[in-house]
Amino acid sequence: MDSPERLSVSQPLAKLLGVEILEADKNRVFGRLLVREEICTGWHTIHGGAIMAFADTLGATGAYLNLPEGASTTTIESKTNFIAPAKAGTVVTAESLPIHIGRRSSVWQTKISRDDGKLVAIVTQTQMVL
Repeated sequence: MDSPERLSVSQPLAKLLGVEILEADKNRVFGRLLVREEICTGWHTIHGGAIMAFADTLGATGAYLNLPEGASTTTIESKTNFIAPAKAGTVVTAESLPIHIGRRSSVWQTKISRDDGKLVAIVTQTQMVL
């Protein structure tokens, strides 16, 4: 099994964003992200694209951990509900849980929260098994 640290740095966009995967297994992926100015809007809040990429990284990691040997995965659908902003300089955490694990696809839901516990976004994504 890959270590959470290796799972973080093996994904170039996740590494660029600063995504840290702290825990990862077949049933749960947990990570954090420092909200830096470089990933913010002009209003000094985390950009929606950064939120989506953070969630996609965690959901895809969970899907990867459930793959049969020799298979790979790709995101084929993603839906995001933006709930509240997260300001530059804060840390957001995310928990990704499987809704469905099948032979041809898996569905993951990721909840992203601020350090004060306020929900920032909920992302549901479908991963196809290749």
